Amino acid sequence: MDFNQIQEIIRMVSKHKLTEFSLKQGDFKLTIRNQGTVAEGVAPIVVASPQPLMAVPAAAAPAAAPVAPSPSKAEAAAALAASEDAKLVAIKSPMVGAFYRSAGPDKPAFVKIGDIVDIGSKVCIIEAMKLFNEIDSEVKGRIVKILVEDASPVEYEQPLFMVEAV
Repeated sequence: MDFNQIQEIIRMVSKHKLTEFSLKQGDFKLTIRNQGTVAEGVAPIVVASPQPLMAVPAAAAPAAAPVAPSPSKAEAAAALAASEDAKLVAIKSPMVGAFYRSAGPDKPAFVKIGDIVDIGSKVCIIEAMKLFNEIDSEVKGRIVKILVEDASPVEYEQPLFMVEAV
């Protein structure tokens, strides 16, 4: 687990006002405890157990393999190359989890190709550790490409949508 992922977990714990959060991956254990509410301005306490250097590749490899198959990385790279040529902006995943285009199986998708989104518009949901996180657009524009299949795993910073900025 890298520093950016730990920061994202801390943000999510604070956002959802959790009093305690624990994560264990192999020899690595992370515990975050809030001793007050976010409104009181008390920062969360983060406790991480040390992890041997040899365990980092072993623990990271199994987790990364099922989450990020090679075709999706190739698609993401192709999408980023296309974005440079066509002046498109990518909406990227802020976390690792499962990508969902709608709030439920019987609900309509948040966005479709051709839809116009504003800054702050809901574009999808990412489920991470049984928490459903609504993802907002950080750009204003028109959705031109959806890069991820519904209910598929996504990585941190993986492009999800390509937007033609307005």
